[in-house]
Amino acid sequence: MTARQAGALPTAIVGTSARRLDLDDDEFARRRSGRAELPDPEPILRNLTHCVIEVLAGARDLEQLARWVTDDVYRNLGKRVVLAARARRVKGLVPQRPAFSVGRVVIGEPADGVVEAVVMVHQRARSRAVAIRLEGLDQRWRASVISVL
Repeated sequence: MTARQAGALPTAIVGTSARRLDLDDDEFARRRSGRAELPDPEPILRNLTHCVIEVLAGARDLEQLARWVTDDVYRNLGKRVVLAARARRVKGLVPQRPAFSVGRVVIGEPADGVVEAVVMVHQRARSRAVAIRLEGLDQRWRASVISVL
């Protein structure tokens, strides 16, 4: 058995200054933030809603939302983007920026560092509601649930 197979450090860095770092995964985990540590959620809710509607319409890349949403939300939005693109292709439509306005925002705080909101989106033909749950992680808001109704 060689030194590398035994889990030893490579010989290139073995010496008095070489140290093995045994760090807990907890040091790199996301930390919950209380409401006092977080900014006002309404501007984030409005901007996130605006971006989500544009992503679903094909006018914006989903990657632009990655830092504002959790991995589960990103995956679910990715599935919806694929379905919306397929529906546009079947109808022969090209992606274009939708005309809409973000209306009323209703915010509830069920727990410290958690915001649940409904944001109204008004388009020419209809109005829609976007339900968003924000959680305070690492002193900033991240969306853990987004549902476009």
